[in-house]
Amino acid sequence: MTSLDYAQMFRLDGRHAVVVGCGGIGSEIAAGLAAQGARVTCLDKDLAAAEQTRASLPHSQTREHTAYPVDVLDPAPLGRLAEELGDVDVLVLTAAVNVRKRLLDYTAEEFDRVVSLNLRATFDVVRAFAPRMVKRGSGSVVALTSIRAVTVEPGQGVYAATKAGVMQLVRTWAAELGPAGVRVNAVAPGVVETPLTQQIRDDEAWGRAYAEKSALGRWARPEEMVGAVCWLASDAASFVTGSQVMVDGGWTAVDGRFTPPFS
Repeated sequence: MTSLDYAQMFRLDGRHAVVVGCGGIGSEIAAGLAAQGARVTCLDKDLAAAEQTRASLPHSQTREHTAYPVDVLDPAPLGRLAEELGDVDVLVLTAAVNVRKRLLDYTAEEFDRVVSLNLRATFDVVRAFAPRMVKRGSGSVVALTSIRAVTVEPGQGVYAATKAGVMQLVRTWAAELGPAGVRVNAVAPGVVETPLTQQIRDDEAWGRAYAEKSALGRWARPEEMVGAVCWLASDAASFVTGSQVMVDGGWTAVDGRFTPPFS
């Protein structure tokens, strides 16, 4: 007989989940984790955004959900907060930035800004939270990458490089932390309807081309990212680590190309 309770394997009751980046998709992920029974801590540089997400979450049966401001680019206070929060069962990283420019037009400052938040901060956040998971012998880390980790277009080079880099960190962490019982995976969204993609959707040709690129012929909604994250966080994915789950409507399975405008 299996030791896994199929009726409960997606549940997160009694577990502490930390979501880093609580706007847009991060807010929906926090809601999904809470709905599965997790106690959620919302972390964001914008405390108002973190508090707004926390206030919207369904009540936890263990302890109250919490929210804290955190600058993931400042590792010292990040480390102190990780210690203050204590044991964390699930860590989800969503914070990222993109500067849409051709590589030859990039400035050094823009390059550093994208690499610092998308790649270095991912490294620092996991470095802050993973040691307690290792010591305890369990934990699930889920990083949001992107379809740009595997396929690019003009103007997305630096962002794509950081997302591919995050995936290589995920694979390495999976190898290094797996013996301690810690799983590390990624969810790669396709094009999602968020405020950050409004510029694209405001351009009719660009928005339509993105919609038609996927096998499903449309943009994703933020809540459609939640299921994959909750699955990876749960016992249902107990033998899944080092993987990148594509939640892209078939984008990376279908051929096609569109060169977007840059101004």
